Amino acid sequence: MASSTIGSSAALTFELGARCSTTRARASILTLPHGPVRLPVFMPVATQASLKGLTPEQLEETGCRLCLNNTYHLGLKPGQDVLASVGGAHKFQGWNHNLLTDSGGFQMVSLLKLANVTEEGVRFLSPHDGSPMLLTPEHSISLQNTIGSDIIMQLDDVLVTTSPDKVRMRQAMERSVRWLDRCIAAHKNPTTQNLFCIIQGGLDVEMRRECCRQMLERDTPGIAIGGLSGGEAKVDFCKVVETCTEMLPELKPRYVMGIGYPEDLVVSVALGADMFDCVWPTRTARFGNAITKHGVLNLRNAQFGNDFGPIEEGCGCLCCRPQHLGVTRAFISHNAAKETVAAHLLTIHNVWYQLNLMKQVRQSIIEDRFPAFLRQFFSDLYDDKSKYPEWAVDALKRVGVDLLNDDA
Repeated sequence: MASSTIGSSAALTFELGARCSTTRARASILTLPHGPVRLPVFMPVATQASLKGLTPEQLEETGCRLCLNNTYHLGLKPGQDVLASVGGAHKFQGWNHNLLTDSGGFQMVSLLKLANVTEEGVRFLSPHDGSPMLLTPEHSISLQNTIGSDIIMQLDDVLVTTSPDKVRMRQAMERSVRWLDRCIAAHKNPTTQNLFCIIQGGLDVEMRRECCRQMLERDTPGIAIGGLSGGEAKVDFCKVVETCTEMLPELKPRYVMGIGYPEDLVVSVALGADMFDCVWPTRTARFGNAITKHGVLNLRNAQFGNDFGPIEEGCGCLCCRPQHLGVTRAFISHNAAKETVAAHLLTIHNVWYQLNLMKQVRQSIIEDRFPAFLRQFFSDLYDDKSKYPEWAVDALKRVGVDLLNDDA
């Protein structure tokens, strides 16, 4: 492959393999210290160093080669001393593939009642015992260095995108840039761990562009688009992703944080993004919900009580393959409200679905038939074109795919 399609840093190689001739979609190979990851990719979230209900072997069976841990939670418990003595999170959780750690910044939003953000860092009360704690950029990086994750994230000042406070939004964006500088200075393992910057700026596209310019000057191995998945309208979400990817270098991975609905994934890939994560597939499994190409099925519903078909016909996950578990919808329905086995099996299925969706997306890009894939995806998901979400139709039209006109 020509050198013009390969970008690298001390602990990362990004190999751009194919581009969609219509949209901004790309297929790449991201090589990290614990092996290659094929992009686009969905990353399951193992917040507390485990995917709820799954063994590392079961997670590996889904095809996952890059998953998330959360720095904030692991820093609280088991704590830095335990992680240091065991040799990091890979050994702690028995995971021989790649890890990405969130810096703890998102907890500023999710645990805002407990947090107070200043230039120094984030002061908050421990959810375990109520004791006061301080998370600074330096401490976040120190924790992540101890965790040993292959990708570490800068501590950023996160504000929910729907906040009307423009002054505070700008403050958060500018502070995130300053905190990135502190993170870079504190990072002790640049030859074995990749520090990604996080672009902030809310829904203000000019502020996002300004943040992009400043972050790109720091030349981190990868770039994340943060602060989304906070309840903003999908049309605004798409504009932010589109604005940022337009400015980002070709030979670095682009990570949209907190994105997990299948429609969001395929549209974001079309807009030029490569990496995604979300707790939704695993969380919704615990409520008895199965993700399928025809939408989400609530298997707790009585109609599935005597349905002896697989969770999804043709699915290749461990649960659906008849030569393996051959789990039926009736079995899940019977157990969903009373036994954890249903949540475990649906978690396996849902994670496999998300990873396989990205695998199909990738293959369609390589074969340059991604627009046809998008049309089939939405056709499978909605039985009538009039039901297609307007935000998705408009976003895809801007990158050359008209879902409502098969000839365009």
